[in-house]
Amino acid sequence: MSAAPDTAPLCAPPDREPRPPRTAFPPLSCDTHAHIFEARFPYANERIYTPPDSNLGDYKKLLRTLGCERAVLVQPSVYGADNAAMLDALKRAGPGFRAVAVTSPDISESEIKALHAAGVRGLRFNVVDVRANKNQVPADMLRGVAKRIAPYGWHIELLVNLDEAGDFSALFGSLGVPVVLGHLGYPKGGAATWTGTRAFADLLRLLGGGQCWIKLTGPYRITTEADLPYGDTDEPARQLVAVRPDRMIWGTDWPHVMKKKPMRNDGDMADLLERWVPDAGLRERILVDNPAVLYGFESGEKIS
Repeated sequence: MSAAPDTAPLCAPPDREPRPPRTAFPPLSCDTHAHIFEARFPYANERIYTPPDSNLGDYKKLLRTLGCERAVLVQPSVYGADNAAMLDALKRAGPGFRAVAVTSPDISESEIKALHAAGVRGLRFNVVDVRANKNQVPADMLRGVAKRIAPYGWHIELLVNLDEAGDFSALFGSLGVPVVLGHLGYPKGGAATWTGTRAFADLLRLLGGGQCWIKLTGPYRITTEADLPYGDTDEPARQLVAVRPDRMIWGTDWPHVMKKKPMRNDGDMADLLERWVPDAGLRERILVDNPAVLYGFESGEKIS
């Protein structure tokens, strides 16, 4: 990250009055990608944005409106490796929540055990918002991390622009733990040309092997369109789903920090899933069954 706190731009807040999706989500649906921001927890001295206060109460309101009974909190970059805000929210949230943390690569076994008991099921590494070696995947470091977290059934989540990440498929396929990739692979070149790239072909092959998972999130981060309906995201989403529907998960990306396009209602953005995945049975797999496997939700476990 490169911006000092006094220059990090203040992000617009999400729509505080979300509407339900056009087609109701099935019971035990899971939002696998959201962030909690509370200014009472100090932000990192270096960050590229300043988020709006978006607390657990705000988020639970969104979940109730969308019909999500499970959720996954993901540690955002503005807190660095200080997971205090996320862990506080996780403790107060009650059942039906899991989390993905950010830690030092040399995390100890005792730290892993403590985070696991709190509900953490993976570690996130951001190679996009960095000062140097942007989109360079640290292979040796990830191998070491994977070895330590594998006994706990954890995964590695990467924020990376795959079209700038070089030969990523061999590494990801050999780590021995699942690798979760956000925003349909987060192509820097945009969604419109994503399916025609070598990186997308490599991603499809990696996905076919089963160790890679895709988050159907953040279409506004990869579209080349100025506003909804983000039609250029349809083809990559549909191709990814067609290869391994059992490796797809969905998330809101709430509260949509650093969104450079007009802020839209979460109900409108949730409706995109129906367009990407017209089959109701596959949508249920993506919303319910797949996250239950990846994050270890127990039968019947849901938000109270």
